[in-house]
Amino acid sequence: MSLVVKNLSKHYGSVPVFSDVSLHVAAGEFVAIIGESGVGKSTLLNCMAGLDTWQAGSVRLDGQDLSQLSDAQLAHLRRAKTGFVFQAFHVLPHLSVAQNVALPLMLLGRHDDARVQSMLEAVGLQGLGERLPQQLSGGQLQRVAIARALIHAPKLLLADEPTGNLDPRTAEKVMDALIGQARLSGAAMVLVTHSVAAAQRADRVLTLTAAGLVTHSTAASPEGSDTTVLNASNVAAT
Repeated sequence: MSLVVKNLSKHYGSVPVFSDVSLHVAAGEFVAIIGESGVGKSTLLNCMAGLDTWQAGSVRLDGQDLSQLSDAQLAHLRRAKTGFVFQAFHVLPHLSVAQNVALPLMLLGRHDDARVQSMLEAVGLQGLGERLPQQLSGGQLQRVAIARALIHAPKLLLADEPTGNLDPRTAEKVMDALIGQARLSGAAMVLVTHSVAAAQRADRVLTLTAAGLVTHSTAASPEGSDTTVLNASNVAAT
C-alpha cells in the first residue's frame, strides 16, 4: 500500500493554500511534515485523508483516486484503510476507554475484545479500559486516540500534532507508542508537527513553508541538511 499525492493544489477563493504538491509515501515508511502555524499542514493532511477537497491534482491511496470516489466510498475507505490521530483527541466522553478504542471495529461490523485489550496494553493503558475519558490525563487520552487509530490495522496512518498539548516526557512516550505500533502494522505514516524532536524520528522530513515543500537529506538533523524544493511553490498561510 502506498500514498501518492501528485501536483495537488488547493485554494479558498482567490487565496492559495498550496500549489503543485507531490509526495509519495511507501508502505512502512514514516514521513514527517513540519512548518510554522497556519502554513497549511493540517489542510494538506486532511486532503490526504479525503476529509477536504482540492482544486487540482490527485491523491491516491492503495491505487484509488480519492477524487473519483463518492462520499459513501470515501467513508468506507477511511474506515477500512486509514487511521487518523487528532491533536484534540476527539474521544467520545460518554464511552469508556475500551469502547472508544473499539469504535473503528464496530463501524466495520467487527467485534474483537482481545484485539482491544492487546492494543490498550501496547500503548500502556492496560487496566484502564473501563474508565471514562474524563478520568484520564492528556497523555493517556492521546494514547487512546493512537490505539483507536490503529485498532483496525490501517494501511495509512495520519497524525496531526499528536504531541502538541503534551509535556516533553509524555510526548516521547506517545511517539514511542505511535511509531512502534505503526511499524508493527506496516502502515505508511504521515505526521504533521511543530516538534523537531518528533520529526527527527521519521524516515524523511519535509518542511512546508511559504517558499515551498522542502525535503531534508536526512531525518536526523533537518536544520543542518541540504534541501530541495519539491514542486510546491506559492504555499500561502491559511
